[in-house]
Amino acid sequence: MRSGYKLLWSDKALGDLQNIINYLVENWTQKEVQDFARRLEKRLEIIVINPRLFHVTTKRRNIRRSVLTKHTVIYYETNKSLVTVVTLFDPRQNPKKLRLR
Repeated sequence: MRSGYKLLWSDKALGDLQNIINYLVENWTQKEVQDFARRLEKRLEIIVINPRLFHVTTKRRNIRRSVLTKHTVIYYETNKSLVTVVTLFDPRQNPKKLRLR
């Protein structure tokens, strides 16, 4: 089942992803890195198929959040035919650090 949505990553989200991968590579096994990548890929497939599945944030009405792991939350926004990953955020951080553009 495919949707008409295209997936796009913001520069911020790509930087967040790189930081997460670097941390996993340095501190965990290759299996954990692969598990994280697989889980992220599956979640993004779900988001692209049905972007309205997850809750709208209270900070910005056009941005939604999906909890990927207890340490990673995906924030994304949708337009007519585009899903943009805005940031990957660790909810253990101070919420004031969360920047949604």
